[in-house]
Amino acid sequence: MEAPKKNAVLGPLVGAVDQGTSSTRFLVFNSKTAELLSHHQVEIKQEFPKEGWVEQDPKEILQSVYECIEKTCEKLEELNIDISNIKAIGISNQRETTVIWDKNTGEPLYNAIAAPVSPGPSDPVAVVPSGSSVPAAGTSSVWLDLRTQSTVANLGGTILGNNFIKSKTGLPLSTYFSAVKLRWLLDNVEKVQKAVEEDRALFGTIDSWLIWSLTGGPKGGVHCTDVTNASRTMLFNIHSLQWDQELCQFFDIPEKILPSVRSCSEIYGLMKSGALEGVPISGCLGDQSAALVGQMCFQDGQAKNTYGTGCFLLCNTGRKCVFSDHGLLTTVAYQLGRDKPVYYALEGSVAIAGAVVRWLRDNLGIITTSDEIEKLAKQVGTSYGCYFVPAFSGLYAPYWDPSARGIICGLTQFTNKCHIAFAALEAVCFQTREILDAMNRDCGFSLRHLQVDGGMTNNKILMQLQADILYIPVVKPSMPETTALGAAMAAGAAEGVNVWSLEPKDLSAVTVERFEPQINAEESEIRFSTWKKAVRKSMGWVKTPSLADIFGGPSIFSSLPLGFFVMGSMLMLIGGRYISGNQ
Repeated sequence: MEAPKKNAVLGPLVGAVDQGTSSTRFLVFNSKTAELLSHHQVEIKQEFPKEGWVEQDPKEILQSVYECIEKTCEKLEELNIDISNIKAIGISNQRETTVIWDKNTGEPLYNAIAAPVSPGPSDPVAVVPSGSSVPAAGTSSVWLDLRTQSTVANLGGTILGNNFIKSKTGLPLSTYFSAVKLRWLLDNVEKVQKAVEEDRALFGTIDSWLIWSLTGGPKGGVHCTDVTNASRTMLFNIHSLQWDQELCQFFDIPEKILPSVRSCSEIYGLMKSGALEGVPISGCLGDQSAALVGQMCFQDGQAKNTYGTGCFLLCNTGRKCVFSDHGLLTTVAYQLGRDKPVYYALEGSVAIAGAVVRWLRDNLGIITTSDEIEKLAKQVGTSYGCYFVPAFSGLYAPYWDPSARGIICGLTQFTNKCHIAFAALEAVCFQTREILDAMNRDCGFSLRHLQVDGGMTNNKILMQLQADILYIPVVKPSMPETTALGAAMAAGAAEGVNVWSLEPKDLSAVTVERFEPQINAEESEIRFSTWKKAVRKSMGWVKTPSLADIFGGPSIFSSLPLGFFVMGSMLMLIGGRYISGNQ
């Protein structure tokens, strides 16, 4: 909730751009209390020029940032808050989305090629009812731009038996990450090819495009990114923290078009126009890393789960890279200062979370609005032995079985729509436990509690079920804007700004809602084991072609761990099945 009208003098303020797949927002926080004072949101369009292609207009994204900043500043003035108190700006952005532009004119050379949705922690309507208000930054029903499947297949054929991509980047070779999108642009867009030849082209993810544009563009704009976004390109060595020459050579990407890589918390440049001209841009993180910081997961073993269309789980593994044996990604969590250490994370996702609620609404008509699922589940308080496995396009981590399909089992004459609604919520929780168990095995210790955010966390039955099924407490902050808060914290803490202390003793106490397990451990395990029995029943429903059938030869993915960000790509799903047996 925004602050009421006030005349009191406030401490230093920090702004945060939260740029997601479906909207852009600008939010302003009090650096001493972490209170949200005001914000503005603008919806942005997605374009679908061909089936399986997802694009956005980089200029529309940039204009939406300017509009959000201007409108938020107007709202602050209406609250008698002096915008000169805004001392820094942070940026949180949709990851992996790829932009390439002309450094002389500032014009994009092609639309931004979008990545799978990263559901925003601050997302108030992650599962959007028909006719509802605009979802917050990060929400989308679009999972994947698939134009690069052939690019991945061609590249994969050159590295049979070689796992060097994962060892350097923590990532699998996948359509998800920026390198293959950039390779596609270089192969298929003549304007891009010519600009590269003439040394006019610059590449970046959305953060790079925004920082370059906001700090002057063709007139001295700063071309940089941060370590979290760089770590999602498949070109960045997460050990040396530099662009990797071997990877650039493998993907045939000219290093001259890549941005410089900076920490998440330092002054990159100053705003060159608008209401906040002269204010430093001093914080930058990919959205899921920003949420981890906003949740203050600064200790080894602390984890957050974001509940939206899917779920994104990140676990802080400290200053060491932990490589997964269970299909999780290794990624950079944050680096809060140029001289500060880099922290790493394991990341996992659940493909179908809020999407299962939408399916019940749109496909079965069991509910008419997404909020109704909580009411139905509350009426019965149990699934009555009904289990729902939403394997609509196969099973992902940790199973990697593309032959699986969704099932609802355990039905009796007594089962009604309320039990199915309850089972759907349980399915989200069971899938989260599968990922958390994988994280526990990879990390070598068990999480003591799970911090949560995202639109679905407003469902109290879901949160209680999650605590029961994990058999650990689930902790939800009362201030839901964790993504933007993380970007603001990084910006305010930057050297030369120094208005937000990240010392544990100085961090503002966050009011939380805590959900404790309300069943005994034995019952929790029985329910989970029954879920796994249902999962096994879902397997083998369709015949899937072998990789040899697809590519005309042996598996090109024989040593690549798939990871779980391949949600729309059956090719990569099939590869994942081979991965689990070859690690």
